[in-house]
Amino acid sequence: MNLLAPCWRYGHRLCQTLSRVYVSSYHRTSMTDINDDGGEETVAAIKEAGGDAVFHHLDVTDAEEFDAVVETAVDEYGLDGVVNNAGVGHPPATVENVTDTTFEYVVDVNLRGVWNGCQATLPHLKEQESGAIVNVGSLASFLGMARQSVYSLTKGAVLNFTRAVAAEAGRDGVRANAVCPGFIETPLGNQYFDSKDDPEAAKEEAAKQYPLKRLGEPEEVADAIAFLLSERSSFVTGHGLVVDGGFSVS
Repeated sequence: MNLLAPCWRYGHRLCQTLSRVYVSSYHRTSMTDINDDGGEETVAAIKEAGGDAVFHHLDVTDAEEFDAVVETAVDEYGLDGVVNNAGVGHPPATVENVTDTTFEYVVDVNLRGVWNGCQATLPHLKEQESGAIVNVGSLASFLGMARQSVYSLTKGAVLNFTRAVAAEAGRDGVRANAVCPGFIETPLGNQYFDSKDDPEAAKEEAAKQYPLKRLGEPEEVADAIAFLLSERSSFVTGHGLVVDGGFSVS
């Protein structure tokens, strides 16, 4: 089985964690990132663990570049699964104080990146009448976050878009799901806490809001993604799998 995994700077640690899953579940991985050093490190980790991987530079906001990378990946390895993991946050700001630059950047990466990924890969998956797409959403896909309006907008859209893809592509044998994490110990997750006067105190306070009394680890998100990619979820599509330690029900 062959996997395409587009990442972005802040998804680097999650992508490295996913490398363990890729080795156990997939024969070959085409890893992409706008951060060449991070992408090469992830590929090295996959190979060190005994897997087979190749890195391609990719700006997920560029549809033509995405198409070209997918064509290359299909020619090299074929394509069975896709994880659209590229994502960014933004500094806390009320709606009226969000700049156009921030709005356009977050929408481009978080939403256009997922759109481009699905547009580029669906023709190949439909042609072979099989495959699985996992788009990485967020707890913000379900719950609006104060002072994170653009992030919330994009992640809510990612979930509903995923459902639309599932409704369209199911007849062609293609499944589409989203994994929606709460706060996870990654650079993107920590970006929120780093904006606080006391990041560690803010993180400890946030952990108290979770029934499990802690934040999530990348491995826990990786395992959820692996499930949605695998045949174990063969009758699951159009679903947003929340991985949030119970925060959304507390």
